[in-house]
Amino acid sequence: MTRVRISATLRVALLPVMRFITAAFSLGIVSTMTIAARAETIQLYAAGSLKAALTDVAKAYEVKSGNTVEATWGASGLLKDKIAGGAKADVFASANMQHPQALHDAGKSGAVRLFARNTMCALVRPGLAVDTATLLTQMLDPKIKLGTSTPKADPSGDYAFDVFKKAEAIRSGARAALEAKALLLTGGPESAPPPAGRTLYGWLIAEGRADIFLTYCTNALVAQKENPGQQMVALPDTLSVGADYGLTVINGTAPAASEFADYIMSREGQTILVRHGFARGE
Repeated sequence: MTRVRISATLRVALLPVMRFITAAFSLGIVSTMTIAARAETIQLYAAGSLKAALTDVAKAYEVKSGNTVEATWGASGLLKDKIAGGAKADVFASANMQHPQALHDAGKSGAVRLFARNTMCALVRPGLAVDTATLLTQMLDPKIKLGTSTPKADPSGDYAFDVFKKAEAIRSGARAALEAKALLLTGGPESAPPPAGRTLYGWLIAEGRADIFLTYCTNALVAQKENPGQQMVALPDTLSVGADYGLTVINGTAPAASEFADYIMSREGQTILVRHGFARGE
């Protein structure tokens, strides 16, 4: 009898605790279901030069938010045209400020935010004797194949042609000569893609399609790691051209799109970008 009375007493004493645990467990299930129900997929359209960096940013954001980021990579100008034509995008990250600004000016997106900076470098084939001081001379050499991306379609091409404009102040006739010989190997709608698992610029140099390729320093660094014999040469100050990267959130998207854009701008997002060789934005 004593044992029965103790059990009954314990049950009475434990009843509030059991109710609390049951309620907490139920709330946990509801909370999990709510998070799952609210999870969203964000469509990111971004410059190809951002692929490695923003892939890591997106992974970190997904862990933190429970949302998913699906990315489309390409030349910023071509991506801008697709979005303007109605392609489903939530966030657009461009290798310049002009393309996202064009979407904003057309009433298709919000404000444009500077989120990263880059610099142009020269990626050089193995065995070619070139350094910062001799780079312009080598680029002007008729025997040297000089590669760039496609202006207007890809900001990298625009930046390369800005280098040519600066060259004119150093050597008369240099701009016309460089523009005439430049091989527009990337960034266009018909540009050849690299084989699976190969980086584009390192592959082009390795294939002999260019002896010198003007591209972002971040791209050159990745290519050099994949192809150790290739050289990464800094442009002299007189030819140096920087690249400002802008992002914008497309109108009518879910709140998660703005949240992801804010994460790119956050300390965590900026730290990842810096780790991939970019300079901080705002």
